[in-house]
Amino acid sequence: MTFDHTTPFLEIQVFPSIFLFLKYMHILTHRPKNNSEKESKKEQKKKDMASCYVPFNSRNLDISFFVFRPTVVYVDDLLHALKQFSSYTQTLGCVHSSILRSIHGNMIVWYGAWMKRTLENKQLLIDALLSVLTNVAGMAILIDHSFFDAFTGESRDGTPAAKFFTGDIVSMSSATLSANNDDENKVSYACLAIFKDRFNKMSGARAGVCFKSQSVPRIVCLFVWKSLQFCYTYILTSDYRNTILPYLDGFALDVKYDVFRVVYVSGDNVVKLQNYPQRMMLENEVDNNAGYPFVHDFQDR
Repeated sequence: MTFDHTTPFLEIQVFPSIFLFLKYMHILTHRPKNNSEKESKKEQKKKDMASCYVPFNSRNLDISFFVFRPTVVYVDDLLHALKQFSSYTQTLGCVHSSILRSIHGNMIVWYGAWMKRTLENKQLLIDALLSVLTNVAGMAILIDHSFFDAFTGESRDGTPAAKFFTGDIVSMSSATLSANNDDENKVSYACLAIFKDRFNKMSGARAGVCFKSQSVPRIVCLFVWKSLQFCYTYILTSDYRNTILPYLDGFALDVKYDVFRVVYVSGDNVVKLQNYPQRMMLENEVDNNAGYPFVHDFQDR
């Protein structure tokens, strides 16, 4: 298995060796499916936990991802700093946030859903966030960041968002077009068709959502799984050559894939904040948008 940390976003390349590893893990961990009582207790426990939501459209919320490559061996301090960062972003209108840690690679993704704002104020927000993130420069390199528009999604329970908790398994894939490529809309439709065709056949996937980057020609899909074993089983049993590749035939794409564990969602605990730099302009912008009708949101569904 080869890891290439020079390419941005979702760095793990899926090579044949990973399938051998996953096949081995599948054999070791396979158990009969009669675990209804265990699953029921697990779901009951989750009802008392803080949850995070990724909406299926961008009508009311702006979606962002910040991708980090740690430069330290032990990442506990980095994770703690990103938890503090999550608490700080709430003062700027961040409604949901979470931290995802790669299981097989060396990557951490910070997700945030924000109150909707104008393009100008969004750029001010990005500038402020990048300034704050200089605090983690000694522990990680920020290799990618972008705002995204969600354009489709589904969930098993009918919730209009992908819902997950600390400890859950999330997989993400990205398809990036070459520069000056005018096929982005076609790739978006292809990914939409793949999602609609495959989601109901993905045993163990609780929810999924697809995004289009606002700054680069890239499509990202995120899936929430009941367990790591379900995710592995889907990877091992999917016939990509016949079920997915035909949709993408003719496109020059750089495709990445990775599997993450959710290590934090906003609301897990109260984090003591450091003295982060304040941006009065952004605070005023948040105050002005306090009445914006965003979905606050899905918890009662």
